[in-house]
Order: sequence, then structure tokens, then C-alpha cells
Amino acid sequence: MALEDSKNYVDEAFTRKSDRGVSFENSFGGALSFLRRRYTKDLSGVDIAVTGVPFDQAVTNRPGTRLGPRAIREASTLQSPDAPYGWGYNPLDELSIVDYGDLAFDYANIPAFPDALTAHIRGILASGAASVALGGDHYVSFPILKAYAEKYGPISLVQFDAHTDTWADDDMSRVDHGTMFYKAVKSGIVDPATSVQIGIRTTNEDTLGVNIIDAREVHAIGPAAVAAKAREIVGDRPVYLSFDIDGLDPAFAPGTGTPVWGGLNSAQAAHIMRDLAGINIVGGDIVEVSPPFDTTGATAVAGAHVAMEIVCLLGWNRLGKG
Repeated sequence: MALEDSKNYVDEAFTRKSDRGVSFENSFGGALSFLRRRYTKDLSGVDIAVTGVPFDQAVTNRPGTRLGPRAIREASTLQSPDAPYGWGYNPLDELSIVDYGDLAFDYANIPAFPDALTAHIRGILASGAASVALGGDHYVSFPILKAYAEKYGPISLVQFDAHTDTWADDDMSRVDHGTMFYKAVKSGIVDPATSVQIGIRTTNEDTLGVNIIDAREVHAIGPAAVAAKAREIVGDRPVYLSFDIDGLDPAFAPGTGTPVWGGLNSAQAAHIMRDLAGINIVGGDIVEVSPPFDTTGATAVAGAHVAMEIVCLLGWNRLGKG
């Protein structure tokens, strides 16, 4: 099948017969799903379930991340159907990857949201699949991590971000995008000694023992050294990768809730993620994409590429490519 065959393919989110293989559907048409994967709630034999979490209760200033999953799916259709560059394999050919759709929740009952999301991810993990979540403000990582900790025990976290999100907050019922990793560490879900936050550039005096590779260090030592340092920190423990799009500098991702200058450029992020291949990654998310603040769509494009890199990392680990 080649690009000229696009005239024969449309709406593959619903019409495709297999969960494997690329799609040559026209990028400008057809029903949207992440990378034209099939929409399904049947996870039998599925390796990776991509799911949307359209939630933005707690962004400090700019709302709009509830629209992130939709924008990331649309931007994903712009990616080449060829194997992702630099990986040497195509996860779309070698893995069963589906779009599991979005989390259903009552937008007017915020206290019920965390448990609804944990149950949603718990169901994915029970099938044997890994999840890649499209957020949503960064709070969504906390309920997701609860489900992962139930299966794997305390998780090592690799977090790309401008902020540590470990500001003190001992009220576990508060839904706050800036304190969820404080709660995750304090409740034993995340192991700080084997976790690392990359790209940090805001002041927080107490990082709870989580290792920090701040943005200045990334610029100083380069992506390869950053990835090597992160690999040493996490070792062979189960890893959850969370990528807040504001880990990138606003020049590369202006459509986010809390932009901070001096951040990573997209090339640095891509190189670091590629060089993390072989870590024991079990799941991941891309969060804080806020389309209303980026009319160009560049932030969603970056988010879609991050999601693809998480898929590649999961596939590398599952297929034993290392």
C-alpha cells in the first residue's frame, strides 16, 4: 500500500480490520483517532491503549486543557505513516495499538473524578495493555499513578516539566495540578529516590528527594548526558513517564496553562526520549496542551509527537528491542 492508495481508505478509526499496520488515509479527512488507530473498548490482545482525559479543573491561569486530547488526536494525523524517525522499527506494525476513547465523567461532580479515572486506567491494566493518556491538566497523573501502583507497587517517575508539582498539600481530597506529585510521594505511590524531573525551572525548596535535572543543566550537558543520568537514576524499576508540555519552552509550545521561558526545545526533548529506550517503562501521559492559546497548532503537534515517543518507548520495552 502506498500514498496513492489513500483514495481507498477513509474513516479507519472505525473501518480498519486490524490493530496493526499504518494508515494511508488522507490527513485532512476522515474520522479522527490517535494515529488513525481503531476505536474500541475491547482490549483483548491489545498492547497499548491510548485514552483521552479531557479535564482542566485546576490550571493556575489558562484553562482549556480539556480540549487537549481532541487537538492531539487531530495533530497526530499529520505524522508520517512511515516508521518514526530514529527508532529503527515501527510500533504500528509490530504492536496492537488502539484508541480507547475518552474517560467518561460528570464534569459537575469534581470530587468523583479521581476515582473514575483510577478505575478507567485499572481496567486497561487488567487487560494486560499499557495506557498512554492524553490530558488534561497535570492533576490527571495522580489518579493514573494510583492504578499503576496497585499493579506494580511504588513507581519510578520520569517527569518532563517546568514545575516540580511537589508543593506541600496534605489534603488528599484537593484536586490541584501543582501538588499531585507531593501527594503521590507522601502516599507511597512514587519512589522519589528513583524518580527524576527534567527541565525544571521554577523554585521549590522541598522536592521530597526527587532527583532534579533542571533546564539549565539540560542546556549545559546536552540530551545524551541527560538521558544517561536519568537511566542511571531509574535503573530497572517500573517507570511511568509524564510529559507536561510546558517542559518545552513557550517558543515551541505556547498553548499551555503555565508557560515558563528558558525551557527545552523540541529537538532536546526528542533526543532525550529516544535515548531513554530500554528503561522499564510501563505507561505514560502527555498533559497540559491548551489549544485555545496556540492558534498555530504547534503545541498539539508537539504533544502528538511526545505521545508517539511514549508509544515507541513502550514498544521497545515490550518487544525486547534493547
